[in-house]
Amino acid sequence: MTYHLSWRNIPAGGMLRLIALVALATLSQPLTGRAQEGADPDPKLIRAADEAALGYVVTGDAGVDASSQAGLAALSDALAQRSTVHPGAPVAIDLDQDDLTLLTFLYWPVTDVQVPPTPAAYIRLNHFLRSGGMILFDTRDGDIAGLGGPDGAAALQALAAPLDIPPLAPVPADHVLTRSFYLLSDFPGRYQGNEIWAEAPQNESAAAEGVPFRNLNDGVSPVIIGPNSWAEAWALDQRGLPMFTVGSGFEGEDQREMAIRFGINLVMYVLTGNYKSDQVHVPALLDRLRSEEGAP
Repeated sequence: MTYHLSWRNIPAGGMLRLIALVALATLSQPLTGRAQEGADPDPKLIRAADEAALGYVVTGDAGVDASSQAGLAALSDALAQRSTVHPGAPVAIDLDQDDLTLLTFLYWPVTDVQVPPTPAAYIRLNHFLRSGGMILFDTRDGDIAGLGGPDGAAALQALAAPLDIPPLAPVPADHVLTRSFYLLSDFPGRYQGNEIWAEAPQNESAAAEGVPFRNLNDGVSPVIIGPNSWAEAWALDQRGLPMFTVGSGFEGEDQREMAIRFGINLVMYVLTGNYKSDQVHVPALLDRLRSEEGAP
């Protein structure tokens, strides 16, 4: 799938290491949006920062929003079970109302009926991207992309046009996202085999050396874009059973497991960036980061 989008460069952002550290730092700094106008930060966002919670954009489509909540909840549980990261319950984000200062990761499922955010919301979103946040845009159309049917590119173009997003390129095989925790060669969700996009290398020589994107947000791309319907692949119901089919039979369950691994890699990538892009597994890196910050 190809996205024909026009992006602009964004200025260098601050270093991002761990959500908890970022939350503590941002709590001591002036807030943007409503908080800058004198209102106290929303308790749900303070809770999200304190618990390293993942955020998702509320689209107004009840089914999509429920999938986002269930998917991020299941991914958070998988992170807690398999890594040293223990996120709290996912937080629903109303872009027109919520301050994003205390967040680090935002899952944005794209629908063709979404109303674009207000100008004030785009100001907050651009600040979020410039200060170390990441948005995962999921167009959720990987089953029809490239087959002549409608896809999410036009809807994404309309929603993302006001954002300060750098030039993008397909994620290369040696990108740090392929090894931030698990070794991956694809990034499946409910669908697989589609390209996903991230910030482009500076030039061809940089691309030839692999991975070294521009020095932005500690090497973390401010956006990842893809069509694989990740939240639906992660989502579990109250009984702990998958809410959506993925593939068929054992192959489908293998694909679901790879989708969970992609989600874990993504969060680890957001938290650690390219601080040590040669690390294959991140737990030791997280321990080192904590010791460097003086944590017990």
